[in-house]
Amino acid sequence: MAKVNVYIDGFNLYYGALKSSPYKWLDLSALCHRMLPNDTINSIEYFTAIVSARPHDPNLPVRQQVYLRALRTISNLKISYGHFLTHSYRMVLTGSDPPKRVWVDKTEEKGSDVNLATHLLHDAFKKAFDVAVLITNDSDLVEPVKILRSDFQFPVGILNPHQHHSNVLKTQATFMKRIRQSDVAACQFPTIMKDAKGQFHKPSVW
Repeated sequence: MAKVNVYIDGFNLYYGALKSSPYKWLDLSALCHRMLPNDTINSIEYFTAIVSARPHDPNLPVRQQVYLRALRTISNLKISYGHFLTHSYRMVLTGSDPPKRVWVDKTEEKGSDVNLATHLLHDAFKKAFDVAVLITNDSDLVEPVKILRSDFQFPVGILNPHQHHSNVLKTQATFMKRIRQSDVAACQFPTIMKDAKGQFHKPSVW
């Protein structure tokens, strides 16, 4: 059984497999074991960023913190944080004639892909795994995948949460599998959980 380290692009996973589903209470350890049944899951690293309240969803940060609390019950899982940046842009309103410009706030998550690539290559340098597996479909990660295979001679798998595969990742990965709705549905945390601080439960509305 190969010793596998799994690196999870949290927002890519969310937007690919979870956003429009009722399965956001996802047990990442259970998912890794389901997708890689013949391997030993040595470590799981989850890359995300702390969200802020939105006018239409003021409880968004509360739900995220409850989910992160659930993730921290997984003994071999580590959470690494990026951050969000918001900029205002003056852009043309779609369909306006004559063109009408409006101010738009654009929020972008920064750092997670760089953090993932850095931790991936650092662990390869330390020979911390036999196989690396990435949960993502982000083609920006193709370069570290290429380096891992060509310079370090490690197999690299991609578990893709999106409907279609990134062609550039597919050409560089040792193997590629799609995460389906049936997979995330089968890998949910219990509704009621317990940690060192006491009992907590899945958010009632998500």
